[in-house]
Amino acid sequence: MLLIVSRHTLYILAAIVWHVGGIVLLVKAVSLFAEAGSLRPEQNWSWIVVIIGLVLGSLKARFLFSKFWHKNSARIDALDRPRPWQFFRPRFFLMLAIMILAGATMSRLATGHYPSLIGVATLDLSLAIALLGSGLIFWRQRVFVAYASDRR
Repeated sequence: MLLIVSRHTLYILAAIVWHVGGIVLLVKAVSLFAEAGSLRPEQNWSWIVVIIGLVLGSLKARFLFSKFWHKNSARIDALDRPRPWQFFRPRFFLMLAIMILAGATMSRLATGHYPSLIGVATLDLSLAIALLGSGLIFWRQRVFVAYASDRR
């Protein structure tokens, strides 16, 4: 027997994965910025890079990642018999694994090298902000609306 769940459950599972990814990347970015700061404490321009990461992340959230949410929401809405593992497409999980491996490798290679640490930290920060920012849109528009429609 295959387990069938509500669409609301899929929205919640997707939001949890999305936000956990954003939080992990945010923590990782802070750690990398701290490591870079310990290598060259005299470098004050690192804050400019933080601002760049925040701006890029906000733009990604608004114009790119929010579109992923809308497409995924439409896909979830179209499922006839939602299963717990269908909160994202299978290729998303494959891409997620590849991105995690790539990010871990880049972080390891950047260790002890100031410019690389700043670059990877900025990338991680922009992705964290994009995930968290677009996730907020999802929470406001989809999860609570979905919950109300599932309750009818």
